[in-house]
Amino acid sequence: MQATYKTIKTDGLAETEIKKSRFLCHLKRVTSEEEAKAFIQGIKKEHWKANHNCSAYLIGEHSEIQRSSDDGEPSGTAGVPMLEVLKKNDLINVCVVVTRYFGGIKLGAGGLIRAYSHAVSHGLQTVGLVMGKLQQEISLDLDYSLLGKLQNSLPEITIKETIFAEKVTVICRVDEEQVENFEAEIIDLLQGQVTITQGATGYEEIPIE
Repeated sequence: MQATYKTIKTDGLAETEIKKSRFLCHLKRVTSEEEAKAFIQGIKKEHWKANHNCSAYLIGEHSEIQRSSDDGEPSGTAGVPMLEVLKKNDLINVCVVVTRYFGGIKLGAGGLIRAYSHAVSHGLQTVGLVMGKLQQEISLDLDYSLLGKLQNSLPEITIKETIFAEKVTVICRVDEEQVENFEAEIIDLLQGQVTITQGATGYEEIPIE
């Protein structure tokens, strides 16, 4: 599993107008090519009256699958520029479809490239991006007398839950590459008076401002 990834925060839709043409950017998180193709077909069915439904997607931990379609626009003026915007943002597992309703004014090849690129960039800004970080869940069991010391010195990590029973259990989420150092720091801080248990590993998604 990779340590980090970037993708869109949520599925969504963003609209822009350029020289009277409407560009609707539909965005969806996908994990397979079948899912991406189904999304594209769904948009085409919904917007069957549109002049074009151009698409692009990146799938896989290292974007192993990359596809794009100009859907009738001049070759290289829509799908590839859309794909390039996704790649420049280092995104994975994203499918975008830009629906164009022609407004009567031709944009030319350069104008089309800029228009489709802008539509996707605007779409990404609208739905937002997240950074997924691979984290390990770690439980710290300690006496109540040590809780204050732990809270005052705990490194900047995510505390998922604190359970008060016979002892205090503080459940943390730590970036996987920091686990070894974190455990060593806690043992040193509490002079070994703590029981450390490792739990599940998973991704925590953090919004990118």
